[in-house]
Amino acid sequence: MTQQRERFEAASTALRSGDPARAVELCATGLEMQPNDANLLCLGARANLALRQFALAQQYIERALQVHPGFAAAHDVHGDWLLAEGHADRAIRAYEQSLRLDPTRPMTSSKLDRARTLVAHGAQSAPRARRARMAFEEEIKEAQALAEAGDKQRAEDVYRGILRKDPDHVEAARLLAGIAVEHERLQEAEIFLQRAVSLAPDYPRALVDLANVQRDQEKFDEALATADRLIALAPEAAESYMVRASVLGMAGRHEEAIATYRRVLELAPGKAGALCSMAHHLKTVGQSAEAIVQYRAAITARPDHAEAYWSLANLKTFRFTDEEVSAMQALLDAEGLTEVARSQIHNALAFAFEARGDYDRAFGNFEQCNIVRRRVEVYDPVDTETTHDRIISMFDESFVSQTAAEAVDPVPIFVVGLPRSGSTLIEQILASHSQVEGTHELGDLPKAVLKLRRRAPRQQRYPEFLASLNAGGWSSIGREYMRSTAKYRQGSGYFIDKNPNNFAYTGLIRLALPNAKIINARRHPLDSCLGSFKQLFASGQTFSYDMTELGEYYLQYQRLMDHWHRVLPGFVHDVHYEQVVADLDQQVRQLLDFCGLPFEEGCLRFFANKRAVKTASSEQVRQPIYSSSVNLWRKYESHLLPLVHILEPLLTALPADARPAILQKNLPGHVQVIDK
Repeated sequence: MTQQRERFEAASTALRSGDPARAVELCATGLEMQPNDANLLCLGARANLALRQFALAQQYIERALQVHPGFAAAHDVHGDWLLAEGHADRAIRAYEQSLRLDPTRPMTSSKLDRARTLVAHGAQSAPRARRARMAFEEEIKEAQALAEAGDKQRAEDVYRGILRKDPDHVEAARLLAGIAVEHERLQEAEIFLQRAVSLAPDYPRALVDLANVQRDQEKFDEALATADRLIALAPEAAESYMVRASVLGMAGRHEEAIATYRRVLELAPGKAGALCSMAHHLKTVGQSAEAIVQYRAAITARPDHAEAYWSLANLKTFRFTDEEVSAMQALLDAEGLTEVARSQIHNALAFAFEARGDYDRAFGNFEQCNIVRRRVEVYDPVDTETTHDRIISMFDESFVSQTAAEAVDPVPIFVVGLPRSGSTLIEQILASHSQVEGTHELGDLPKAVLKLRRRAPRQQRYPEFLASLNAGGWSSIGREYMRSTAKYRQGSGYFIDKNPNNFAYTGLIRLALPNAKIINARRHPLDSCLGSFKQLFASGQTFSYDMTELGEYYLQYQRLMDHWHRVLPGFVHDVHYEQVVADLDQQVRQLLDFCGLPFEEGCLRFFANKRAVKTASSEQVRQPIYSSSVNLWRKYESHLLPLVHILEPLLTALPADARPAILQKNLPGHVQVIDK
């Protein structure tokens, strides 16, 4: 940390601790070294205002505005000074300018509300204590401190207390919505934000939050309308367009998202977040060359932009330069790198070393990435095992043979299995058929199940709440799933849902969507697990960051799939990645035959399909079939002994040439071969 930064932090701490005189002293010292330091000028102004030294505060503010006219904080503190001097009408303009420059400043909006209230009541100023009571500043600060400390419940209680006293308090409603979002209560959050926006229609931060909540509920039309309101309010703010672009991207409107990010970069050239996000969409639509340019531009704009490095590695076909590898290694040695960034850099370095054939260093970095990531994930392997026990117990031969719902149209094709087992390749082959639409990894089936569960008595767990369902109940799940997936479909006879975790719902699919097709993507157990271990997922797949947990999860997955094959013979079609690579034509014909589709030559030329692909395999499925990923586990064999030990029952059942060397030796200290 530089000396200037240290002074700023120390001055900020002094001001927060109630020692504005010390804050003024530290700011003055720093400004002797750098007279135009924007942060110190604004902080010095605030400290002088706290000391009621208005003339000195004015000097700091005028200097900040002169040198940094585009700095939002300078206009914010200018508004504070104007309000203190009794010029609420002029303070309004200062606060509005601050929000135009940076719509993400929550307290600025509260101050703006306060200034408008004063003007509306014919006053230009109010006693400090009265203004504080009006805005509940101390309560807001207390709740924010509680939330930052992790005590969200007490923070929520404070915000609700403010709203009981003042139901029209915009900031309390907005911050309460934020806590609801963290607890995934999105509908509740939207209600609070709609209230905040109705009370303060020109509050950009509330509009940002509302658009994001609507987007996360997949209410894309409403979210775009909110984003357009934000743009109309702050048309020169890059953040306004960032919000719109994020909605377009999630809605699958990638070309429009790219165009909107270009508008962001017109307003804020070199904005690393926009460059990286635009590159994501360029990659998705197959423009990988330009995506690489933009990822590298993000790194140029912000050399510690770990997400851009990770995204380059995630292309799987990209190769880092020596200089880029050195830069990433230097980032790991630097102070202040966040845990998220550290995991991303380790993952990118791992792929860099793998591409160079340095598998020991590659594995070391994969392992370090996962150690960091596992610390922030919540996963309970015992819960996975007991849940599978209960699914197997309930979905027996008798249960799955009951009267099912009616057939649905169009026909869903579920591609399930473990991540990195060839599911994207299967999806791309099927989506190259004229009668099949590719979508992406949809979360609609779990949501449809959860929606029904919430109406069940006593909020029973899955799958027990399904025990008393009849054909009408299964139909309700099927109808809800088809309704919610309609937005992804354009009218073909079949559509693909490539959510790998849907394998646990196979029995439910048989009853709720009886004419659905289920494809189980299979791969050598060690390649499958290694692929998951190497992949740093944006979210989900929490079992994949510890090799022991990963191996145990694979056993549970295999146990459940074996159960489905027993009780629903012929309902699930296994596709082995290695067999697809060895004989594409035969495997494609069998796959299409299972789905009831006629053979089409285009399915063999899946790599020519220009559809958008969101997964980590997007670049790999845009090239002809290749065999370099088959038996990749052998390159890492010496590092996989814990996995081999756990998967031994499955591995020893494989042909001898598909087993690890250690299972072909009965040496002391090695894993022992099980006598079959």
